[in-house]
Amino acid sequence: MSDELSIDDYISSMPEGMGGLNEKMGIRLTEISAARVVGTMPVEGNTQPYGLLHGGASVVLAETLGSVGSAVHAHPDKLSVGVDINATHHRSATSGTVTGVATAIHLGRSSASYEVVITDERGKRVCTSRITCALMPRERFTS
Repeated sequence: MSDELSIDDYISSMPEGMGGLNEKMGIRLTEISAARVVGTMPVEGNTQPYGLLHGGASVVLAETLGSVGSAVHAHPDKLSVGVDINATHHRSATSGTVTGVATAIHLGRSSASYEVVITDERGKRVCTSRITCALMPRERFTS
């Protein structure tokens, strides 16, 4: 996939667009390339019972961004499949929007890894995540 592909073209090329979970969580992509993916997510609607951003919501944002970057890197011959993710939650967020920036740390033939930094509207780090995706031959998924 060319780094020049627009976000709308990328989303429309996916079998289910952004996917049901990403749509429910309000995740929006703002920049995509194999080297870097940026997206946002509202805190409202993605909180745990104490009104804080749910840690799982941060992980969903991180997985989305790393998976998109991996997919761009893998295209056209391969598809990316998440195989490992971890997250450290540094501080809470209670309102506004968080922004995730996934930066490639390894772009190989069989795997791709990203560091994802999620910040609040003040630029304060909320979460740091690392995701690794396996790059699988496309024909394994199209039969």
